[in-house]
Amino acid sequence: MDNIKQELVETKFAIGAVVKHRFLDFRGVIFDVDPEFNNTEEWYQSIPTSIRPKKNQPFYHLFAENGHIFYVAYVSEQNLLDDASEELPKHPEIKNLFSHFEDGKFVPLSRAVN
Repeated sequence: MDNIKQELVETKFAIGAVVKHRFLDFRGVIFDVDPEFNNTEEWYQSIPTSIRPKKNQPFYHLFAENGHIFYVAYVSEQNLLDDASEELPKHPEIKNLFSHFEDGKFVPLSRAVN
């Protein structure tokens, strides 16, 4: 049996939180978190240096939207802000992982109480 070292990482945002990008014009719902950068070096280098984040921080997977299209985004914690707008995101994949919106965030299906 391999020894697996797991480290508890504190994150600023929770699964189901509605966030927006600090610099780019999109918002989304967090559906997964990596404790630190876990994508390709090619992807990392494609980020403009002026907004390129450090790798040693949480990175969030988002159901993202920008008013024109829906997509999945991968964003560092430093480049996210709480989205205080009143309008809920409309990404079509939200319904596949979340049951409803309550207390300022979407509730994951696995935690929903009937």
